[in-house]
Amino acid sequence: MLVPPDHDRTESIPLRIDVFTLFPEAIDAYSTVSIVGRARQRGALDLRTHDVRSGAVDAHRSVDDAPFGGGPGMVLAPEPVFAVVDREEAAPGGVPRPLYLLAPSGRRFEQSTAVELAASDGFSLLCGRYEGVDQRVADHLVDGELSVGDFVLAGGELAALVIVEAVTRLLPGVLGNGESADDESFADGLLEYPQYTRPARFRGWEVPDVLRSGDHGRVLRWRRAQALARTLQRRPDLIERRGGLSPDEVVLLAEAGESRLLRDHGYDC
Repeated sequence: MLVPPDHDRTESIPLRIDVFTLFPEAIDAYSTVSIVGRARQRGALDLRTHDVRSGAVDAHRSVDDAPFGGGPGMVLAPEPVFAVVDREEAAPGGVPRPLYLLAPSGRRFEQSTAVELAASDGFSLLCGRYEGVDQRVADHLVDGELSVGDFVLAGGELAALVIVEAVTRLLPGVLGNGESADDESFADGLLEYPQYTRPARFRGWEVPDVLRSGDHGRVLRWRRAQALARTLQRRPDLIERRGGLSPDEVVLLAEAGESRLLRDHGYDC
């Protein structure tokens, strides 16, 4: 379970994230570019990788074996996973807890999860692989499980990168505009409003006049109405999760010409 911390992270304290994986080069390569790379350069993020294969003890550095009871594929064995985590926890600086196993059975990783993790003292991720990880790892080593969606990947590395980037971009000072993260999709339970840039007219398609009006109040109301309409149309489950539209939001959508959309979703206008 994720528990919101009782403090806010400051720019002077880097967030430490440790990733345990069979492919540390995959994490390391991506973490040198874009937002994650800039966050590391600025000292906002302390990202470390650990090779699970280094915990293997046999000559072939084996990390998997056939499942008990039969079945296809191989299972990531407990010995190397426990060995590398135990070793790193005993080293100076230890390993940040909680440690999360990336698995389809885990808690769904959402924007709210990213917010919680970004404000934490640090955390670690364990990338699954093959047909799965020995259940004793989930039962006795990790503190919980996270899933990035209802689909299957070959391993947890891409899922780890999704979590690392989603969390990193919320750290103080990482984004160029401190308000950028506040306006994005899921930040307040809604999809983001449409965005436009120059040119104002492209192939006959024009930017909405309100965005060029210079009236900040009108722009804010338009953006809010667009976010509500887009969410109601494409992700009504998010609206339901918020407890439905408020009376003021219904009025705002009606004024924006979305009466039919409102009626289609059972709102009187």
